[in-house]
Amino acid sequence: MQHTPDSLPPVPIAVAPNGGRRTKADHPALPMTPEELARTAAECLDAGAAMIHVHVRDRDGKHLLDAEAYRQAIGAIRAEVRDRLVIQITTEALGQYGPDQQMEVVRAVRPEAVSLALREVLPSSSGEATLAGFLQWLKMERIAPQFILYDPSEALLLDDLRKRGVVPYEEPPVLYVLGRYTVNQTSLPRDLLPFLAEGQPRFPRFMVCAFGRFEADCTVAGALFGGGLRVGFENNLFLPDGRMADGNGDLVATVAASLKGLGIPRMTGEELRQDWATL
Repeated sequence: MQHTPDSLPPVPIAVAPNGGRRTKADHPALPMTPEELARTAAECLDAGAAMIHVHVRDRDGKHLLDAEAYRQAIGAIRAEVRDRLVIQITTEALGQYGPDQQMEVVRAVRPEAVSLALREVLPSSSGEATLAGFLQWLKMERIAPQFILYDPSEALLLDDLRKRGVVPYEEPPVLYVLGRYTVNQTSLPRDLLPFLAEGQPRFPRFMVCAFGRFEADCTVAGALFGGGLRVGFENNLFLPDGRMADGNGDLVATVAASLKGLGIPRMTGEELRQDWATL
């Protein structure tokens, strides 16, 4: 998307519609099957999303890292929305998987995008060589990584890894997770400030996600600094006024309306794909 020097650059909205913990007991509209994910993808695309962050489940509804399950989910979503959304798979461990298993599922699936929690794929410095090889493979395969950062210290670590060549991207995409370890996991916009403080590395391709009913406020605050927004039932079920959302599309539509009111353009899925293709 073209923008003039006096206009704001576009930002992407991502939806994280299910996560690995919640079930339909938490919300009946939480998508768990490929077909439900596909319907949710279409709903969120219409509401303004550019990307969907996908978790898959086993037959009992439990978190799963499995190549065939991912292929089925990706196929169903693609059949519904074609290439209008970037489809990102997760490697989240949830205490069940180690770094080797996380990397292996990505090699097997070969998705267009993948999220990597830095603390999970690199639990100690002894794994740097393995991670470096994996990231070089991602770059060769043109699979876009997004590094999940729960704490500003992890941003410093990522920047150090970048400077030393372990992370082979000059401007790696990142996700700042606000309030993951706060009381009751209710994030506030001010939780973004430590990531942007003086002395912290600047990652131009950043997104923000948050927990609880202030999710929209937190992510829109990130957009004011030029960052993308990630919302959805993975981290929050509620609208800003405290009412439970009917579906993920409501959460996407809420932040899309806020961006419009602020004059901040939204990226399309194709624009996000093109941007990440330059990594």
